[in-house]
Amino acid sequence: MGRDGVSAGAGRKILVVGDVIDDIVVIPSGPILPDTDTPSTIRRVAGGSAANTAAWLGAIGRTVSSVGPVSFVGAVAASDLDRHAALLPGVQTRLQPVDAPTGTIVVVVDGDRRSLLTDRGANTLLDLDAIGDDLLGGHVHLTGHTMAASDGAAFERLIRRAKGAGSTVSVNPGSVSYIAALGAARFLAVIAGADLLIATLAEGQALTGLVEPGEVCAALDIATVVLTLGRDGAMVDGVRVAAASATVVDPTGAGDAFCAGFLARWAAGSDDITAARFGAEIAARSVAIVGGRPLSRRPGALSA
Repeated sequence: MGRDGVSAGAGRKILVVGDVIDDIVVIPSGPILPDTDTPSTIRRVAGGSAANTAAWLGAIGRTVSSVGPVSFVGAVAASDLDRHAALLPGVQTRLQPVDAPTGTIVVVVDGDRRSLLTDRGANTLLDLDAIGDDLLGGHVHLTGHTMAASDGAAFERLIRRAKGAGSTVSVNPGSVSYIAALGAARFLAVIAGADLLIATLAEGQALTGLVEPGEVCAALDIATVVLTLGRDGAMVDGVRVAAASATVVDPTGAGDAFCAGFLARWAAGSDDITAARFGAEIAARSVAIVGGRPLSRRPGALSA
């Protein structure tokens, strides 16, 4: 048996819920020059934190028993429905078509840092209450981006429904700005039913008002707390896990890829440290390419 009585290797289904984005990734050749041209590499790629995580999960060996069926729920412009479904190979998509443009982010990359100019578009109309009960019962992964359009009530209801259906639940806050907009106390109240929190150190600091990673982990009243620390790896319930070696081309989506790797192992019953090490490996693959998703569009491109 693995963690909490979950059989190691059991292929539990995973539902990922959250944002879908068209990313415009800009990598300037040097400092941006005001009022003139700055030579740059510019790529248009599919993105969105939750969709990226689903894409990496879809690429982690669909025939490997340690990862069960992966489903994704998000909202896009009706005209983009087929395009974005095709961009999630190995994933069962339940995209909601809405009367708004698909979300867009301009990502300006500067080494291992990035600046984001965000138009959430269709993501603000995602209906969490419309998610069918048939998708629940395994593991449910949510991103805090879906709280941005409300006070978190629908997010809270979905967690209750998922737990009532026997699911484990993980939350990735997504951004310090969303925590600030809702308020740390309210954010923590909304996610109180979650089993797992995967956050950046900055997000953990915003939630607790503390600085040191160990103090942040200890202060959060959630069964399993994972803090990603960039080049310094991750901290899992107070234990450091080293980052995997990587050449950074674009850090966009590194945290999303880490979530996918972690969940691929954790949902199958692996211990937290083993899950974090695999998360670090997948994150290292992510930063070596432009955009937040795996390059291969073939299901089963990666092995868990």
